[in-house]
Amino acid sequence: MKKVFLVTLAFVVTFGLGYAFKAATTYQTDNQATLKRVRSIGGIFFKCKDPGKLKEWYKIHLGLNTDKYGTNFEWRQAGDSSKKGFTVWAPFSEKTKYFEPSSKDFMINYRVDNLVSLLVELKKEGVTITDTIETVSYGKFVHILDLEGNKIELWEPNDVEYEKLGDKLGGGLTK
Repeated sequence: MKKVFLVTLAFVVTFGLGYAFKAATTYQTDNQATLKRVRSIGGIFFKCKDPGKLKEWYKIHLGLNTDKYGTNFEWRQAGDSSKKGFTVWAPFSEKTKYFEPSSKDFMINYRVDNLVSLLVELKKEGVTITDTIETVSYGKFVHILDLEGNKIELWEPNDVEYEKLGDKLGGGLTK
């Protein structure tokens, strides 16, 4: 009886250790497979000769409710329609250095869920990361370059704080 108990115990322990080992060694792979990357566009930024005149033109002719930065398009998140999301539209002076090291006249901001985890994966994949994560009240930001040298801004948003900031600035909100 004692021998059967010890064999059964050894089997259970071996099975448990094997399961734990598999879980520990496959976590990274499973995490990579389920890691959400970009989930929407957070903003479109572009260079122009006169941002003030251009914002006014869009306000008059296309109905954008612009402020000193541009406008924000408010929308509802697909996964939870009680949560708001925002997409920024912002013209910059043609002399801005904000898009550097890219020489392009535009930059796209993409919304992501877990910027830290995404950066770990992007580093492993050899993607050029141009700076470190900047954390502000309304989210985390970092910049990367795509294959053709376009600067991309990745944003892990805090939409609640972003909306508060927009309200405080009397921000342009286009619905």
